[in-house]
Amino acid sequence: MAYYASSISNANNRILTSNALLFSDTKFSCKNKKSISSSHFSKLSPFFRTAFVSRWARKESAYCHVPSKIKAVLLDESKENVCLTKGNMWSIHKFGGTCVGSSDRIKNVGEIIVNDPSEGKLVVVSAMSKVTDMMYDLIHKAQSRDDSYTAAADAVFEKHKSTAMDLLDGDDLASFLSRLHHDVNNLKAMLRAIYIAGHATESFSDFVVGHGELWSAQMLSYVVRKSGQNCKWMDTREVLIVNPTSSNQVDPDFVESEKRLEEWFSKNPCKIVIATGFIASTPQNIPTTLKRDGSDFSAAIMGALLRARQVTIWTDVDGVYSADPRKVSEAVILKTLSYQEAWEMSYFGANVLHPRTIIPVMRYDIPIMIRNIFNLSSPGTMICRTSTDDNEDGQKLDSPVKGFATIDNVALVNVEGTGMAGVPGTASAIFSAVKDVGANVIMISQASSEHSVCFAVPEKEVKAVAEALQSRFNQALHAGRLSQVAIVPNCSILAAVGQKMASTSGVSATLFNALAKANINVRAIAQGCSEYNITVVVKREDCIRALKAVHSRFYLSKTTIAMGIIGPGLIGGALLDQLRDQTAVLKEEFNIDLRVMGITGSRRMLLNEVGIDLSRWRELTKENGEVADLEKFTQHVHGNHFIPNTVLVDCTADSRVASYYHGWLRKGIHVITPNKKANSGPLDQYLKLRALQRLSYTHYFYEATVGAGLPIISTLRGLLETGDKILQIEGIFSGTLSYIFNNFKGSRLFSEVVAEAKQAGYTEPDPRDDLSGTDVARKVIILARESGLKLELSDIPVRSLVPEPLRATASAEEFMTELPKFDQDMAKERQEAEEDGDVLRYVGVVDVVRQEGRVELRRYKKDHPFAQLSGSDNIIAFTTMRYKEQQPLIVRGPGAGAQVTAGGVFCDILRLASYLGAPS
Repeated sequence: MAYYASSISNANNRILTSNALLFSDTKFSCKNKKSISSSHFSKLSPFFRTAFVSRWARKESAYCHVPSKIKAVLLDESKENVCLTKGNMWSIHKFGGTCVGSSDRIKNVGEIIVNDPSEGKLVVVSAMSKVTDMMYDLIHKAQSRDDSYTAAADAVFEKHKSTAMDLLDGDDLASFLSRLHHDVNNLKAMLRAIYIAGHATESFSDFVVGHGELWSAQMLSYVVRKSGQNCKWMDTREVLIVNPTSSNQVDPDFVESEKRLEEWFSKNPCKIVIATGFIASTPQNIPTTLKRDGSDFSAAIMGALLRARQVTIWTDVDGVYSADPRKVSEAVILKTLSYQEAWEMSYFGANVLHPRTIIPVMRYDIPIMIRNIFNLSSPGTMICRTSTDDNEDGQKLDSPVKGFATIDNVALVNVEGTGMAGVPGTASAIFSAVKDVGANVIMISQASSEHSVCFAVPEKEVKAVAEALQSRFNQALHAGRLSQVAIVPNCSILAAVGQKMASTSGVSATLFNALAKANINVRAIAQGCSEYNITVVVKREDCIRALKAVHSRFYLSKTTIAMGIIGPGLIGGALLDQLRDQTAVLKEEFNIDLRVMGITGSRRMLLNEVGIDLSRWRELTKENGEVADLEKFTQHVHGNHFIPNTVLVDCTADSRVASYYHGWLRKGIHVITPNKKANSGPLDQYLKLRALQRLSYTHYFYEATVGAGLPIISTLRGLLETGDKILQIEGIFSGTLSYIFNNFKGSRLFSEVVAEAKQAGYTEPDPRDDLSGTDVARKVIILARESGLKLELSDIPVRSLVPEPLRATASAEEFMTELPKFDQDMAKERQEAEEDGDVLRYVGVVDVVRQEGRVELRRYKKDHPFAQLSGSDNIIAFTTMRYKEQQPLIVRGPGAGAQVTAGGVFCDILRLASYLGAPS
């Protein structure tokens, strides 16, 4: 609309004429009436001529006289018609501000256009990156009477001038710079009018901000023409007609727009059209914009008008992700989405398209491609009528969920009361009050009892909503018909979207199971009858963890577990080395992503935000370690909301660490340990721990507390869970004592065998810890409690192999020096056994029938399985109703050593991953 100012010579008249547009709803008297010749007027484009008369002729008496010859020119439009061919010959491209953000990027866009083999190409462009914001800033500065608006306008001019000088030369450059200089001068005059008045109408603002698209479209058209292409640029205000709605949106007038498009092509026949995005006109030819995501909308409308083969939206991402990659690093690119899926995901905050962008193309089944201009090798995402085989997206073939989206910063409003049930119009009154304050209802949930209505609104609007409802239902609240209008702030919405959800049973169960296992509490639920999405409301601080949990559950990402390793000694160190060697295989082949976020000993700890490099964990602990703090360690490992599941692995033998288990489980932290202290400690604490475990979805695994890597606990549980009845459990539970008594034969001395075991590393640093029998007693207590017996450690009689006089000896070295003095006692027991054809074995016994346990040195015949052991093997015999005394169920194998114990702990970690959704 720069023709207003161009038809008036001096600056004062430019300002005055600008005021006529600026205050189009205010009566002004034109002091300087100037006649405009019909010859000059006829040179204007049809859009400008129509706009001029529609704006001026309606106020002819207030402004000036429009000569009849000009009216005749307007009415005598050219009748020539060039038939516009529509259909698959056309491809539509849309390039956003980042795509045309610099001269190099504009050249790149030009190459993409030229290389497209389509017969007809219509290209929609946005303003250069940041230019729209700069234009809005001009208006803001002028309205605020900030004199710097002129300098800001000069900055806009310089940005486009420097870009044009990089791209163009000769007549093209001169022509563009002349137009740019002319436009910016007119803008300054109009901004001066705003400066004087102190405000601007919406139509004027729309007119000003649309200049960015005009300039980028012109520059790109010159670039394409330089390559010898038949290309013209289109001011879409001449073609796209829209009707503004009350909700700050616009509805396209397809009939009128199609008519104007055909008229435009009849006068501008070409193969390539560079069209302005974002801007359009009202039926009264007043400039306007298409509001949010306007350029995408422009491309979709153009695609529908031309019945195009495809609309390609060029952006700076590889396509549509299964979830926000900033929140879920393992989010994948979806190769296809249905229109409905894209619609749902975009409504719930996914960076896809605005829902209205999809409406024009759906009518003609035109696919939309989302492509990355900076990664042309990426195929992108196709949005079409129905999505193709899910396997192409790397999902399960039967996966019903395509992706997940979230909306943050929402609040729940709950209106409840017994007086609502069965009363017509209650819901209408509630949402009428919400509408009156202009709030947007994002989600609604109501139970069939009609006792309450719950809905979500943006948090910034909840105060006004609450006040409106309190006012509307003031009488009902005082009378008790409504009990409360409650607000739940700090919420987020999580939506699972998929077209196949409607025909697949169990989707809701899978979703809520994943949330439960991640210890996420759901505040509200909604699902429409179309079943394209399931929506839940969770606490804001739980949102990312919830998103990660459900994303993993539906196989769209790895099952990710944040791990903290406590006690990097023999067992912990061996476990870390096993994790180092196997982590990549688990991630690649089994979709299990184990990330060690922290390692702590008694003195130092190592923390990392994304996962410790296990190939260097020892060096990193020395270089980057800090003072150990178990509370800080726990907070670090569990506080990472990008990982939905947390497990702490206690590889110590410390009762202090074991005392934290209950608190960890209550926080939703899984616990895995070979530490026997918790399960063999005070009975009331054990029962409290197991009760909490059964009530929650948090897991507590301790297979390695008995038998190291042998499946003792799991075998016992399997027998009990399948209905078998345990009669007795008997076993050699100590690898150290197994080795000692397997080698205590012939003429060998007991002290000699103990020294050999110590030197081989089978015993604790102080062998009395093994010989006392306490470790075996703890294992007996653990198995007794698993079998249902309620025993304390003090209830177990233990045969100690430490001679009474040496139990208080100061050091292990002194004990080993004095031990040979007592060899005679053990030699006597061995001789008596051998004379009867028996061998000595140190065993633990759980007698379920008598409800007791004991640790003792027993004699067995040489053909008994316990007499057949070698090395440090363990052996456990289960006598049950199914497995009688003559043929008990026997588990045998290595029961000691850091490697096998760490392997048992590792098995528990993988069992946890399986429980959390990893494929079996």
